[in-house]
Amino acid sequence: MNILDKIEGLEAKFHETGLQITDPAVIADQQRYVRLNREYRELERVLASAKKYKDALRSLEDAKQIYYNEQDAELRELAKAEIDELEPQIPQLEEEVKLMLLPGDPEDAKDVVMEIRGGTGGDEAALFAGDLFRMYCKYFDIKGFKYTVSSFTEGAAGGYKEIIFNVSGENVYGTLKYESGVHRVQRVPVTETQGRVHTSAATVAVLPEADEFEVHINEGEIKWETFRSGGAGGQNVNKVESGVRLRYLWKNPNTGVTEEILIECTETRDQPKNKERALSRLRTQIYDKEHQKYIDDIAQRRKTMVSTGDRSAKIRTYNYPQGRITDHRIGYTIYNLAAFMDGDIQGVIDQLQIAENAERLKAEMA
Repeated sequence: MNILDKIEGLEAKFHETGLQITDPAVIADQQRYVRLNREYRELERVLASAKKYKDALRSLEDAKQIYYNEQDAELRELAKAEIDELEPQIPQLEEEVKLMLLPGDPEDAKDVVMEIRGGTGGDEAALFAGDLFRMYCKYFDIKGFKYTVSSFTEGAAGGYKEIIFNVSGENVYGTLKYESGVHRVQRVPVTETQGRVHTSAATVAVLPEADEFEVHINEGEIKWETFRSGGAGGQNVNKVESGVRLRYLWKNPNTGVTEEILIECTETRDQPKNKERALSRLRTQIYDKEHQKYIDDIAQRRKTMVSTGDRSAKIRTYNYPQGRITDHRIGYTIYNLAAFMDGDIQGVIDQLQIAENAERLKAEMA
């Protein structure tokens, strides 16, 4: 499928999504409505670039038609000037559209939990972790992201041994995911009396927030049994089978093993109510087990992103004596450390996104 066919497919999807978000049934389903609105905005952004590309192609074709078919010398000269202007633009516009047509990470739109921890370097590492937190807060203010601190442990000399906070906004994970890793600082600590430069490190983890997931139960596979409740409660307790017992086979996502869940409920004298409560308990049990899988996945993700916290596993170095920041993943260096620590980090994030997209485009074309 060529690029124009892909654009045409997106235009149809954009039209369909626009109709869906005006449907009262969709508006009533807030989760679906928010998802479709986000999708609509993203398609709108992509198609705006696609329109520039298509308009340029059309204008170039029109100019060529005039240049090769028109007899009037002045019109041919104007057409030639337009051709000379448009031809270099077409490849650039096409590249921009190709990048936008790459399938996005479905997690990019999610809000995040960020964790900053002092690594090697003792008190200085905690101070640097505090500086990183301040840097990110200033960046969030620039971007319009909202953040709330959920927990922290202060360092003995200031800063943080650990601070965990939530960040929400538009495309938060897609923006901040590049910050995960070990950040190294080279500077003279405030505790240093002889002016020597020390090297310390802090780790940053950017974790996409889990979606609220529903528990899916095939109620047709539940085996129900009824029995007479025992204990106090009058003659009705022993004569009516109001107690319920359910058995459900469920495949544990952590182990892959199918296990039987057994739940009994005798809380009321009404069998339908006991069934309802037993089913609710089944959902809760499965939710807890699924949630544990999510916790385990996050733990694995954290291990992968943060490595050991040792300064040798660095992604970026902040060199204070030279006012230099170097991102080692893409070999990118700039000399605006003061502004960077005041939240001016978008330029580096842009370069990381460009590098990632270039790799993805290369893989797509291979």
